[in-house]
Amino acid sequence: LYPERICQMYRPQNLRIPGPTFVPQTVLNASARPMINHRGPEFAALMAGLTRALQDVLNTEGDVFLVTASGSGGMEAAIVNTLSSGDRVLLFVNGAFGERFAAVCKAYGVDVRRVDVPWGRAVEPDLVRDELAKEKGKDGAKAVLVTHNETSTGVLNPLKEIAEIVRESGKLLIVDSVSGAGAVDLMVDAWGIDVLVSASQKAWGAPPGVAIVTMSERAWRAHDRSNLPKVYFDLQSHKASLEKGATPSTPAVGAFIGLQESLRLMAEEGQAAIIKRHRDLAYATRRGLQALNLGIFGDERYASPCVTAFRMPTRVDPRNLIRILRDEYDTVIAGGQGRIEGQIARVGHMGFVTLQDMVAFFGALEPALKDLNQPVEPGQAISAVLRAHAETSAPPADAVAGRR
Repeated sequence: LYPERICQMYRPQNLRIPGPTFVPQTVLNASARPMINHRGPEFAALMAGLTRALQDVLNTEGDVFLVTASGSGGMEAAIVNTLSSGDRVLLFVNGAFGERFAAVCKAYGVDVRRVDVPWGRAVEPDLVRDELAKEKGKDGAKAVLVTHNETSTGVLNPLKEIAEIVRESGKLLIVDSVSGAGAVDLMVDAWGIDVLVSASQKAWGAPPGVAIVTMSERAWRAHDRSNLPKVYFDLQSHKASLEKGATPSTPAVGAFIGLQESLRLMAEEGQAAIIKRHRDLAYATRRGLQALNLGIFGDERYASPCVTAFRMPTRVDPRNLIRILRDEYDTVIAGGQGRIEGQIARVGHMGFVTLQDMVAFFGALEPALKDLNQPVEPGQAISAVLRAHAETSAPPADAVAGRR
């Protein structure tokens, strides 16, 4: 009785975009629980548990706020709570989400000095040091803005080293880790990150709708001086409400409950295991793509553990590949963004992703490429993926010797 396209909407897909990510069934079940009073004791207990769990994953004793918004809403909150009109900031842009930071700053009258890095390359620590040297004195930049995991290019910027340099300068450090937090090594307090933004639909493996924002003591002092307009995104109101176990306005209660279940699953696996799983699957994914003669976009030294961007063979339009994968093989990947739209494709491997998920992706990619008249031997990419994953999973030789 229903058109095929409508039926397909309710059929499970291999969702391999860099967010929203696959949501485990237990998380979906939790999100669908009966509604509770967002001003009642049950919700207060939920907020307390969420806050503590997020502090543990992000390695911070500072404030962590949950805002009903997308990651972009969290980025806006980071700006309006710490800066004033006319403040100068140093912004490093090496992809589409650095551009988004620039757009938010422009909308609020923040003076941005952008440092553009070729897309596909990382923001090198030496570049940060050199550019910060130009920002001394009272008219220098008040803050440094950087994207941690640039999903548009598949690059993970070396945040630990960048943060150390920024900390030495005394500038405020504001980080977009919307797609990095929860999947990669991240020490908010130890690295000196003042404001960090993430979002529920990325590595956290929960439904969209919750932005996560941290604030350091230095960030709060900046908040006291900030004159940018803020009502919904005023984190001071969130702080006051959190002390009562609530939020200043009606939250996405179902998404909050789903995030609680995601964090429970993450705690069961353990953060070290999560980080290794992402790193190993990313490595195996790159080897599988290379086995198909698909070029990795960007500097592999800074390859993202969360998403891999890759180039097509000559005369293959990535948009056609994306369409065939979606329509014929129930596998969904992403295209390029911004200035590289139509030039690359991107496959996500973040959140609750397994080796079986990536094998299934390559099981669809191989015939999809054959549909585009590409020379593909059945199983050539899958074999490469399995070999690469076995390399990363094997115990060190000395450990094996020690057991004999």
